[in-house]
Amino acid sequence: MSDDFQPPPFVYEGLDPVPEPKSTIAEATEAVKNAAGFVGDTIDKGRKPGMPLSILSNIAREAPLGSLLIAFLLGVAVARRR
Repeated sequence: MSDDFQPPPFVYEGLDPVPEPKSTIAEATEAVKNAAGFVGDTIDKGRKPGMPLSILSNIAREAPLGSLLIAFLLGVAVARRR
């Protein structure tokens, strides 16, 4: 038998390397991409038949001048409150 007994290495040594720190620009870019993906998914869900964006696009397609008038009047009403 040998007196040169070496204990086994700890389980956590070398298994999980230290992550490289991200630059601020990389973090901001990732946040913008995630936000854009979330907004895109939400718009796609809203365009399904029977959902609000689908209904609004159908109304605007059938009566574009009426939709424009309503949008204008809503804009005026909101602008006067400020």
